[in-house]
Amino acid sequence: MKYIDEYRDRELISLLIKRIRHEATGNYRFMEVCGGHTAAIRRFGIQSMIPENIALLSGPGCPVCVTGNLFIDKAITFSHFDDVIITTFGDLIRVPGSNSSLEKEKSKGYDIRIVFSGLDALDIAKTESNKKIVFPGIGFETTAPGTAATIKEAFSNGLDNYYVLSSHKIMPPAIEEVIKDGAAIHGFICPGHVAAITGSSIFDFISEKYHLSCVVSGFEPVDILQSILLLIRQVNTGCPGTEIEYSRAVTKEGNRKARMIIEEVFELCDEDWRGFGSISSSGLKIRDKYGQHDAEKRIPINVKPASDNDLCICNQILRGIKTPDNCALYKLKCSPESPVGACMVSEEGTCNIYFRYGSKN
Repeated sequence: MKYIDEYRDRELISLLIKRIRHEATGNYRFMEVCGGHTAAIRRFGIQSMIPENIALLSGPGCPVCVTGNLFIDKAITFSHFDDVIITTFGDLIRVPGSNSSLEKEKSKGYDIRIVFSGLDALDIAKTESNKKIVFPGIGFETTAPGTAATIKEAFSNGLDNYYVLSSHKIMPPAIEEVIKDGAAIHGFICPGHVAAITGSSIFDFISEKYHLSCVVSGFEPVDILQSILLLIRQVNTGCPGTEIEYSRAVTKEGNRKARMIIEEVFELCDEDWRGFGSISSSGLKIRDKYGQHDAEKRIPINVKPASDNDLCICNQILRGIKTPDNCALYKLKCSPESPVGACMVSEEGTCNIYFRYGSKN
């Protein structure tokens, strides 16, 4: 199968591992930013293939994991209106808020429906014209164009019962927060799906401002091993930069049309990240032109912020400071069936991945 079989080729993987072992002459700490990379690393046993002097740290790249409990609390509050239908992605429905989740509220009889895309939510808005359809928009630059397209379509077609509760985020400010926190990191395995939209150039600041290495990677074993090798070479030569390993999907400029629709519909704002707090200019809010589709503007609510569980260490896991094994709740009170922290909810959450594939790998 094109782009699958050749990137799982045993001989090529063996050659890359030999090359890594030969060239990894020091100690290296690399962070994979994307939850998809964390899942692939654990699923394929990549950490066990490489020398122990190379540490792979999980970062803040799962959109479900960094969705704050205030956002969930707002979605729950909207669901309690008799004339509101919440249409949400399936991986968001189990994310814990302050005291509940959308899944628990659905079990109480509130109208909360799982959709596969914003277009499904639009279809519901067309057929349920007497209801207000609220779509909680989450995700990074990868999913923001899709949400923006639904807002544009609703606006163009006069579909005035379709609303978006936006918590879309952009990746660079979170990476910068990780760097500023002082975690000992030599380089980043950057998300290929994000870069397919934005272009690799959004990560140039990592090397230009902080003199750290960066490789935009695909998600197959060969992709990740090749990216690790490229990072090692950058560190060894003392020449950090932004390299594209995932060249079959990523360019320096990215997807111009997708970037344009994001810029047309959204503007930057400060945004709350679970585990980080508010990060300046890291979120995407709906522009005033399309404000009639902004749930918070059109359906006023008053929800007070609440703190996370004091025993949950998702905030440190998302920064690469600790691993799930260090958490007192892990596997005891927090599991995929009964998640306490957001990192246990999504299949791309670090705690969930460790639970399924093991911590030692």
